[in-house]
Amino acid sequence: MTFSQLQIFSLIAELGSFTAVASRIGISQSAVSHALKALESELGVELLRRSGGVSVPTDIGQTLLLRARTLLALEETMRQEAAAARGMKRGTLRIGSFGPTASMRLLPKILAAYRAEYPDIDIHIDEGPDRDVLHWLESQRIDIGFVVLPQERFDTYLLLRDQMVALLPASHPLAQAEAVRLAELCHDPFVLTEAGSAELVQRLFVGAQQTPVVRYRCAQLMSTLAAVARGDGVSLVAELALPAVPTGDYVAKPLLPPVTRDVALAMLDERQASPAALAFVRVAKQLRERGGLRDELPDGLQVGLEKSRQ
Repeated sequence: MTFSQLQIFSLIAELGSFTAVASRIGISQSAVSHALKALESELGVELLRRSGGVSVPTDIGQTLLLRARTLLALEETMRQEAAAARGMKRGTLRIGSFGPTASMRLLPKILAAYRAEYPDIDIHIDEGPDRDVLHWLESQRIDIGFVVLPQERFDTYLLLRDQMVALLPASHPLAQAEAVRLAELCHDPFVLTEAGSAELVQRLFVGAQQTPVVRYRCAQLMSTLAAVARGDGVSLVAELALPAVPTGDYVAKPLLPPVTRDVALAMLDERQASPAALAFVRVAKQLRERGGLRDELPDGLQVGLEKSRQ
């Protein structure tokens, strides 16, 4: 058993294709197949099977995949610790990101500062809904991820706190209100965005014993904004997920009472984290302390937020 075989096994499980793995690491498809067969022969079990044209782990393969990724992460950590003694010139960092708040507002700023300090660290970014980022952390597919707190099973580092806001068509009767209650969002068709904090939105309504009339589920925030601008429904999103300049005929109103959302970086276990991941957290913390992570809010929204807090 070699680290190369374990890496190939892990990549096939991630990418679902022998061809994609061969392209990713620059070897032939037959070499990928040979490495997997050799690993399966040594372990005496089938690790992967074909399902719908995609290679997926078997039951035992899923269990051993977690072990393989633990070993690969340990190997990478050892390499980076050795590299750190020489100035950390080489290494790999895998990041999970979700929604516009993380992917468009936070990540670019942190990456710019990080790359300026560590230009030779290879960075791989996976983007998906926040629930996917949590799964990637648990399965060790990524080293660090953006999450919405609380997340007690991870080591977390708060980056910023923002507000949840009601999104309304400009012609809506509540468009002139200073703030909106959750119950007032349950009388119209509701547009649920899967781009960022869908689970948080659903928990808010459950906690308030309210039931929105969900008619739309949008994978992208821009689709949600367009649906609300057309008058198809109302929605609930994080303020920092909104474009700095409104892109449609909609308005954003703070909630009453206010509801906050804490966005953080998370690692599975700080004690076993690689130097590259720890350095990413350090850079992010420095930016946060200097106030370099928060943009100005969309015009007019800050006034409404301040009034809602009174």
